[in-house]
Amino acid sequence: MRLALGISYNGQAYQGWQSQLSGQTVQDKLETALGKFTVQRVSTLCAGRTDAGVHGLMQVVHFDTPLARTPSSWVRGTNSFLPQDIAVEWAQAVPDEFHCRASALSRRYAYILLESPVRPSVDAGRVGWAFRPLDMDAMQQASTHLLGEHDFTSFRASACQALSPVKTLQRIDISRRGAYWRFEFEANAFLHHMIRNIMGCLIAVGQHKHPPDWIRQVLSERDRDAAAPTFSPHGLYFLGPRYAPHWGIPDRTPAYDGLP
Repeated sequence: MRLALGISYNGQAYQGWQSQLSGQTVQDKLETALGKFTVQRVSTLCAGRTDAGVHGLMQVVHFDTPLARTPSSWVRGTNSFLPQDIAVEWAQAVPDEFHCRASALSRRYAYILLESPVRPSVDAGRVGWAFRPLDMDAMQQASTHLLGEHDFTSFRASACQALSPVKTLQRIDISRRGAYWRFEFEANAFLHHMIRNIMGCLIAVGQHKHPPDWIRQVLSERDRDAAAPTFSPHGLYFLGPRYAPHWGIPDRTPAYDGLP
């Protein structure tokens, strides 16, 4: 049987998603918990790897297992072996043709930013921080230059392993509630550090260090040095992939709407 799980996690304590020799990654903790629950070795594949310090609201994984358990049993049983900052939100049997990564139509991220003269405290590690005021109109104008299919080399980390820098950015939504900003991104796929590098540029525009059209220049230069420094990982959340309706995969978890 092929099983899909929806995973949420606070990434502060982990060295990203992907398994490492240290064992201090979200994937390592999940596979250890699944191994204890099933008394078998379990290897998972994920919809989108996240970096150290990045959070996940609906990471989707799949794996094959000979065990027949109810979805609620998979959720409760696995969670009993997971640390408090990682949880299985749902479990679902899927056809063998389903692949959490290859079947995804798009992927979604949110960046939560606190605009305040004082650094974050109770939400430290869970939000980014800007101590200078931000201009909503300027950032929205800048974001329009990034929509559509482009070569995003200027926003790509040097260690990126993607075969092509060409991606299609389908949506950027910017909103504000009190002192908190929410930036949402949706694309067919993302490059390594792509969102954090875009955020650095949008913040530079929002603080009037550059005009909105500067983003178009950065994009056209196809040179990482043309863009702003990579922004902090702390406010970045993987909201999850989107799939075709026939797979029956949930679109979001309750935490999706709970972010500022």
